[in-house]
Amino acid sequence: MPQGKPEQVPADGLTTRQRRRQPVLAVHTGTGKGKSTAAFGMALRAWNAGWPIAVFQFVKSEKWRVGEEAAFKALGDAHRQTGLGAPVTWHKMGEGWSWIQRAGTERDHAAEAAEGWAQIRRDLAAERYRFYVLDEFTYPMKWGWVDVDDVVATLRERPGNQHVVITGRDAHPALVGAADLVTEMGKVKHPMDVGRKGQQGIEW
Repeated sequence: MPQGKPEQVPADGLTTRQRRRQPVLAVHTGTGKGKSTAAFGMALRAWNAGWPIAVFQFVKSEKWRVGEEAAFKALGDAHRQTGLGAPVTWHKMGEGWSWIQRAGTERDHAAEAAEGWAQIRRDLAAERYRFYVLDEFTYPMKWGWVDVDDVVATLRERPGNQHVVITGRDAHPALVGAADLVTEMGKVKHPMDVGRKGQQGIEW
């Protein structure tokens, strides 16, 4: 796509403006670093465009405070105080989803993942947000915690103009097939190759 121009224009009866405003399902997969980072970069653009944002983080521990979480919560605060940008809602599975509380009960990761997906389905049906980041959502699909066919059908049939980006390794072929944009991150070199651990400001 030289200079951002499509190589072909489909005979779909749509104008250029209509075609460019269609909702996008993006998948960032592969073994390389940067899948979530790229997704949150897209979310920054969505915030600047005034699109309400929802982030659902699957898999990550409740003890892992990623830098993007603090930054986007600050952006949500800025929206409330100034009206700039858009509201931001952040959910993290490791903390227990914000709409359910089960203090003192034993963790059931599969059930929590299913509950997270159920909430996403409700939000999509209600068109509650304009931009969704489903971070590391490929893993619940891979592990059988959520039904792949249900995920693909729900995303394909989502109403309105809701954009969704999904991150994680080993994206299911059916998800890849349904996506509009698929990027595979491949590692060429990484500091861990020479024994350097992750550092603040780079990995989190």
